[in-house]
Amino acid sequence: MRNIDILCVGEVLIDFIGHQNDVLINGTRDYHRYLGGSPANVAMNCKRLGLNSTMVSAVGNDGFGEYIFKRLDEIGIDTKHIKKLDNKATSVIFVSKSNGTPDFIPYRDADCAISEAQITAEMLAATKIYHTTCFALSKKPAQTTILNKATEAFKSGCKLSIDLNYAKELWSNREEALEVIKTYCKYNPLIKISDDDMFRFFEKKLSHEEIFNFFHDLGVETVCLTLGSKGVKLSQKEKEVIQLPAIKIEKVMDTTGAGDAFWSGFLFAYIKEKPIEECLQVALKLAALKLQNVGRLPDNINVLSKLL
Repeated sequence: MRNIDILCVGEVLIDFIGHQNDVLINGTRDYHRYLGGSPANVAMNCKRLGLNSTMVSAVGNDGFGEYIFKRLDEIGIDTKHIKKLDNKATSVIFVSKSNGTPDFIPYRDADCAISEAQITAEMLAATKIYHTTCFALSKKPAQTTILNKATEAFKSGCKLSIDLNYAKELWSNREEALEVIKTYCKYNPLIKISDDDMFRFFEKKLSHEEIFNFFHDLGVETVCLTLGSKGVKLSQKEKEVIQLPAIKIEKVMDTTGAGDAFWSGFLFAYIKEKPIEECLQVALKLAALKLQNVGRLPDNINVLSKLL
């Protein structure tokens, strides 16, 4: 029985999101604290959608680490696979509040200290989807752990997933990022990418067809390309590309975490064995809900009811 719907491996950290709208960090005067990290966002969103999600990460044995455990416990996330480290500080990111792609500065320490002992063969045998991010893969020892366990996960019958949220600031060089991404793509993961991610990654503007073909040639069957206000395109190998428009909303409050909300909705519907176009529709609904709220999805609503 695979009773872990989604195993999220990677960063859980503190996001400090600016109060001033549409200014860069150099113009932001004050910030509000939120629980963040893309895999953590996906784990929390999926839990609120009724899935059994487990988080594997590392934090400092400090006030921010305590806050993270408290918030995850409140949501009902299994935290026993998150390490508390005495010799490292909980990672922090300062983020501008933006209607587009936000400006950010990372201060990383504990998040990349994930070890292989945190992910057992028994856990992988019980997991449906093994999910991670480009951020989590950008620094060792987490990079080595995630890749080695991805091999095990694939062999044990897990479906792999990755958000390729590439940012060159996080990597020592682009060549390393390319090799790591190619290695992960050997296991045919579900891939979520954005237009912005791909411009940063390829360092030039490619057509959507070229982007899709790049990943298909690496052995990836399903590639989901988010286009911001223009919606989404999904390409499956040797099938017609599906394109859906974004859901119109009156006012964008905050874009941070919108991609995580989108992918949470997609994976939720995928686990429920919905047709691929319905997976995209659920994903777009959850992203629209997130865009109308600063920080995480609001606690005071039934998220699942908004998707039905």
